[in-house]
Amino acid sequence: MSAAEHARTETPRPAFHIPRPAPRTARPRMLTALAAAALRRHVVRTALAVLGVAISAALLLDMVMLASGMRESFRDFLLVRGFQLRVSPKGTLPFDTEATIGGAAALVRVIRSHPDVDAVSPVLGAQLHVIEGDRATTSFALGVEGGEQGDYALEAGTPVGGRDHAVVNDAFLHATGLALGDTVDVAVGYDPQLRSYAGRRRLVIAGRGRFYYTAAGQPVAAVPLATLQDMGGPARADRVSLLMARVRDGADVEAARAWIEHALPNVSAISIETALRQVDERLSYFRQLSIILGAISLVVGFLLVTTLVTVSVNERIGEIAVMRAIGVSRTHVVQQIVLEGLAISAAGAVVGLALGLVTARYLNAILSDFPGLPAAFDFFLFQPSSAWRALGMLMLSGVLAGVYPAWRASSLPLAATLRQEAVA
Repeated sequence: MSAAEHARTETPRPAFHIPRPAPRTARPRMLTALAAAALRRHVVRTALAVLGVAISAALLLDMVMLASGMRESFRDFLLVRGFQLRVSPKGTLPFDTEATIGGAAALVRVIRSHPDVDAVSPVLGAQLHVIEGDRATTSFALGVEGGEQGDYALEAGTPVGGRDHAVVNDAFLHATGLALGDTVDVAVGYDPQLRSYAGRRRLVIAGRGRFYYTAAGQPVAAVPLATLQDMGGPARADRVSLLMARVRDGADVEAARAWIEHALPNVSAISIETALRQVDERLSYFRQLSIILGAISLVVGFLLVTTLVTVSVNERIGEIAVMRAIGVSRTHVVQQIVLEGLAISAAGAVVGLALGLVTARYLNAILSDFPGLPAAFDFFLFQPSSAWRALGMLMLSGVLAGVYPAWRASSLPLAATLRQEAVA
């Protein structure tokens, strides 16, 4: 075949090469790369936006922890030893007044006779004066039974057992300068006119424990119930301040509570759910405040991300118009801009999670120092489900924050935008 015939039969080649569209698997990487490049263009502005979102996320997380944490912390606080029922003098809350219940031994027998009641712990509270020469240190005493008690956890030594053995906390040892094994002179009453103590007794510090329901830093001693009743004389004979009852697993706590109140009309039986309802009423202000502040933090984070993404899009109008002119779809543009808002919110949420936990721990330490609050009570309680829900709402707001600027950028008329950019 001659050269001329070969030229006529050869398939003609195109004058230029048409690139193939990127495969679908490469599009997410392309979107991520473009969004990252847009955010890196103004590093300082992006970092400040992430910091602002982090502060909003920390505030939102702390408010969620405060709103749900107090209630759940109170529930855990009451159930720390598994006692679901509190029996107190009629019309009062446990240790809300100095009222006591008479005929304690008979009450314990009646409550224990219920088939669903697994254990009963009678408790008597009183002031205890630790006499050391010419001075005395005032503390709080709990009269408990050694077998089943729900007021303290033993950390060293032996539990309340013998009639003259006591278990004290660290605050008691620090205030008195005593140690395990020491013998101490105590009294439960003081007459200021006669300047004399009543109900004196010598006790041996047999153990050191952590008390659940007493205020942080308050010196506390647990002594045998019979010993504290004897020290109080006739006024405290066979009397208790509180009875705690534990119901067996699977039993109806409310039914047991109703039975106790019916069988013992001179007492009030309070279940955990009843106590939680009363706590909700007393702490409703904190819950409302936390909801309001949490909503404000969510709105602030949304507006911050919206503003930043809008400013970034306005600076890149010409670039976006060129992308549209060479065939990039509107969906691609929208996805890229929304991804920028999501990236800012996600980075802020991660930083805000750490910042919120640190802040909550600091605030919880401050609030826990309020006088009269139990040492085991927490205002801020981290619950993974609530925390992730709050941070998820923040990230959703980041996605929504990019919708408006993305819609605006993808809807611009191409010809007019390119002409305007060229003139500018």
